[in-house]
Order: sequence, then structure tokens, then C-alpha cells
Amino acid sequence: MRYKIVFFLLFLFCNKRSYSQEHSIARKWNEVLLQSIRNDLARPTVHARNLFHISAAMYDAWSVFDKESDTYFLKKENHGFFIPYKETKFSGDLNKNKEEAISYAAYRLLIHRYEISPGYKKSKIVIDSLFNKLGYDKDFKSTDYKNGSAAALGNYIAQKIIDYSWNDGSNEKYFYTNLFYEPVNEPLILKNPGIKNLNDPNRWQPLAFEKFIDQSGNELAGSVPEFLGPEWGVVFPFGLDKKNLKILKRDGNKYPIYFDPGPPPQFLNSENKLNEEYSWNHSFVSVWGSHLDPNDGVLWDISPNNIGNLNIDYDELTITALKTKYNVVKGGDTSRGYKINPYTNQPYKKQFVPRGDYTRVIAEFWADGPDSETPPGHWFTILNYVSYHNLFERKFEGKGNLVDPLEWDIKAYFLLGGAMHDAAISAWGLKGYYDYIRPISAIRFMADRGQSSGSDIENYSPLGINLVKGFIEIIKEGDPLSGKNGENVGKIKVYSWRGHKFINDPKTDYAGVGWILAENWFPYQRPTFVTPNFSGYISGHSTYSRAAAEVLTLLTGNPFFPGGLGEFIAKKNQFLVFEKGPTQDVKIQWATYRDASNQCSLSRIWGGIHPPVDDLPGRVIGEKVGVQAYNYGKKYFSN
Repeated sequence: MRYKIVFFLLFLFCNKRSYSQEHSIARKWNEVLLQSIRNDLARPTVHARNLFHISAAMYDAWSVFDKESDTYFLKKENHGFFIPYKETKFSGDLNKNKEEAISYAAYRLLIHRYEISPGYKKSKIVIDSLFNKLGYDKDFKSTDYKNGSAAALGNYIAQKIIDYSWNDGSNEKYFYTNLFYEPVNEPLILKNPGIKNLNDPNRWQPLAFEKFIDQSGNELAGSVPEFLGPEWGVVFPFGLDKKNLKILKRDGNKYPIYFDPGPPPQFLNSENKLNEEYSWNHSFVSVWGSHLDPNDGVLWDISPNNIGNLNIDYDELTITALKTKYNVVKGGDTSRGYKINPYTNQPYKKQFVPRGDYTRVIAEFWADGPDSETPPGHWFTILNYVSYHNLFERKFEGKGNLVDPLEWDIKAYFLLGGAMHDAAISAWGLKGYYDYIRPISAIRFMADRGQSSGSDIENYSPLGINLVKGFIEIIKEGDPLSGKNGENVGKIKVYSWRGHKFINDPKTDYAGVGWILAENWFPYQRPTFVTPNFSGYISGHSTYSRAAAEVLTLLTGNPFFPGGLGEFIAKKNQFLVFEKGPTQDVKIQWATYRDASNQCSLSRIWGGIHPPVDDLPGRVIGEKVGVQAYNYGKKYFSN
């Protein structure tokens, strides 16, 4: 059963303390935008940009009629592009004018941005449906607002943002294609075991599929998807400060990057032997793959009583520091949990579930697979849940008077959209420049070299993987994996998730955990997807999530979800997509927005997508991006 189409509703109704308020016009258009994202290709960078531009268009359409607020695009020069606006008197009802200008701006920009989407026909039905329901004329295309037409004002705002966007560095004009990036490694042919050779084991390796279905469930032509967005660092930002910008050069090309954390661990150390930090990071992902079996007898309390409240002071990003944030063998992080819910003054109710259910559920929940809003849109669904929760008071930064739903949504979308846009620029700028390898390539490549734990041990190579007792070992004679003729003796085996070949029917089968040949290791992802088609360092999920968590914390004036608890229920044997599960209902719970963000980050390790070195720098940078975007954006709220 797919859940992401109705994520908001599921997320909402699993909690009895829901909302009953009428949605604002901005909220209605935001829901249409989120559905358009679900119908499109999995392009988190592009969707972050769309979320921002459409949110900014609605904000400007609203702020024209608000005496206390300043516009963002209108009357302003952004990155050398000036959008003129002549003060105009609009007759008629103020609220109707606001809604009309917002609707025309959103409608025009949505049609423009998603007309090249593979799901455009479905999206257009939804877009037109709302527009027609509101009683507007889609054939009215005038941009001459000076006669007092709110509709023309909306058209004008949309057109000017379109004009601005043609030259904002995204290469929208040519369908966001890459201008100069070329991978240095030949594709990994997934139907074959292992990796015999890489030109550079520090760099990203494309994947060659028999059939590739992207993260949104679209089957694409060609078997080797190209790197998505390696040049995205050039895109015009929202609130990113040039003080945090570097222009670095690689392969003769310039890469603008923000908040440079420095390079990730490289394959070789100074003695031309395997770098222990490189091996530790990627082997870590394989070890955490052993946590994906719901029948291993390990039970976890996954309530805020036990999970959350993590110390997020990440001043150091050394491997030594990283190791203090994770429970390497048991799994999870060093969360302290919460003694009481600050709203109820009662302890959080404990919730014990199989570890293998929890890890699989969050890996899928945060993966943003088919029918999802992608990570930046995912956080808009969470914002909507919070904004319309019946225990939430719409007070800007938790202070002052209540704000009406439209003003709240307009400002909230503007701030979160700006943060998601800047998170994409920051994360993908670094992804493009560092071009770092993914675990599936690193694990297989090291294992194919042999083991580097001891020269007196079989199959030694200074470039081989480090052995970890109980998790990464050498196949001995008599081992079930030794092969019919002993052909696998001496090879590396890993104790991890067993992979797709153990799943004949996802409705009845799950792979479980066991010893497998390291050359056959797979992330916990769909076989037609495996790993996102862009480099690992830094984690986009970690960056988006922490940026969003900071915005929601600052915007609401409270780090906690309304009522001290946000939650989502994954139903027994209905939730997981490519294997059966979970074995029981699993209620994902978060006390704070940062707790949700941290869970998202951990889910990518269990999902086999990122090692710790991708994760924590993403959180650190996301936090800086979120705070910076929020402080920059809120300045527009007072003239």
C-alpha cells in the first residue's frame, strides 16, 4: 500500500488531536503543488526550487495588500534581475483581491513548471480543478495590473518569476541538464557481482540497471541515470550569505560551495594503504544492515521516552567525534529520551517493537519513494500538519497575537521554501564538487580487493576491507557460502540484509538478515532504484531535514510538536513496499522537530544510502542554512 500520496492525511488522522480549521487559499495551492511533485520525476533540487518560487509568488501577491510587509520579488533586484512594480489601487474586497492574486500567481507558475512533467496530465487536472472551483478564468492572461486587476497582478508576478528563472543557474531552459559534469568511473552493472575496478574509489559511480525506476516511481529510458544536479551550487540562493561561499575548481570547472566541511575520508592514507576512516564509514552501513530483521528477538522502545533529545553540539566532525554519536553494533544514536512530555507533564508512553520493524519502517518512511513529495516537500506536509493542529496557536515565534490562517501559511511557506531551496544549493554544491562514492560501490570494491586486517590472514590486501567479527569475515572451507566447488573460499562475507533475490513476492516475503557474499551486498532499497543517482557527500536528507527543523522551531517559538508529540502509524503488513512488513503496527513518534530530523538522518544509514560521514556534516550545514534562511526571510515581514 502506498502512503505518500496521502501522507498528510495519514499523519494527521493517526493523531486524535487533529485540526478542523478551513484551509487557507495558500494551503490549498500548496497541496496542489505537493501533488504535482508526486506526479513528477524525483528531482529534489528542482522541487525545492519550485516550492520556494511558488511560495514566494504567493507571498508577493499577498504582501502587495499588506501594509506591514515588504515584497520579495516585486520592486526588488534579486541577483541582478529587477522586477518593477507600480503602486496600484485595487478596488473591491481586500480578502478577495488577496485570494485572486495568490491564485493566479500560483496557477500560472504551477502550469509552467510542471508542463514538462511525465505526470503533467494528472497534475493539470488537479491544478485546473482548484482554479475552476474557485471561479477563476484560466483564459484571462493579462499582466496589466495597473487598472486594479488582482488577477492580472497574479499573472504578472508569475511571469516575472518565470523570466527571472530562465537565468538563475538552474538551466531550466534546457530541462535542468548538466553542462559539464562527467563521471570518472564506469557504471556498476548491478546484475554482476562485485566491482573489479574503479578509476577513482573516492568518486561517485553511476549504476547500470536492467530497468531503472526513479524515486518517484517513473520508469525512465536508458539503463544508466546521470548525476542529478552536480552543478546546482550555481543556482541563485535565497538567504545564503556570501561570507560562507567558496569557489573551488575540479577537473577544470568551477564549483560554488557554501559551508565547506572539507573533504570526506579518502580511499588511501598517506602510506598508500586503505584509509581506516574510509573503511569504517562504509563498513558501518553494512553492519547496520544487520538491524533489518524483525525476528532477531531485539525489541526497542521507540517512544520519546527512549529516543530523541540528542545532544546536537557537533563542533567536531572528526571520525573520533562521529563514533560518539552512534551505537555502532546495536544501532541508533546516543539519544537520551525525555522524562516527561512538557505539555502533559506526564511520561511518554513506552512503545516496544521489534528493532527490525522500526528500522525498516523509518528507512521506507523517510526514503521518499514512489508517490512522494521528495524530502523538501515532505517537510511541507509536516508544516501543514503542525499549522492546522488543534493544539497549535498561530503566533509568530510563539509570541504576540494570533495570526489568521492565510497570513500564517503565506509566511511559513515563504520561510520554509527559502530554507529548502538554500539547502538544495548547499548540499548539491558539495555533492557536485566532492563527487563522493556511495556505500554500494565502496563496500563491493573494498571486499573485492580482500581484507586489510592482517597480512598473516588469508586474502590479504592493503586495499581490502577491514574485518569486523560477527559482521565482516572471510569465508572458510565448509562455510555454507563456500560454493559447490569451494570457489568462494577466501572471499569476504558480510552479515547484513540479504537482498532482493530472497524476495519472490513482496506481499508474503521479506529478505531477513544473514551472511551473504560482500560482492552481492545491496542497500535496503527497491531493486529498480538501489541508490539515488547522485553522489553521497553530503546527505541531502540530513541537510533538508535539519534546515526544516530549525525553521519550524524558530517559526513556532517551540522545539516541540503540538501537544509534545508528532506521530505516524505504519500498519502491519501494509506499509513496506518491496518486502513484507512490518510484523505489527509501528507508531513513529517525535517529541521535537529536531528529533524527526535526526530520525530521518539515521534512516538513510539503515537504508544503505549514506555512511556517518555523509550524515553529520549534512545536519550541521542544514542547521546553519535553516537559521540563516529564517533570519533573512523574516526581515520582509516588516516594512
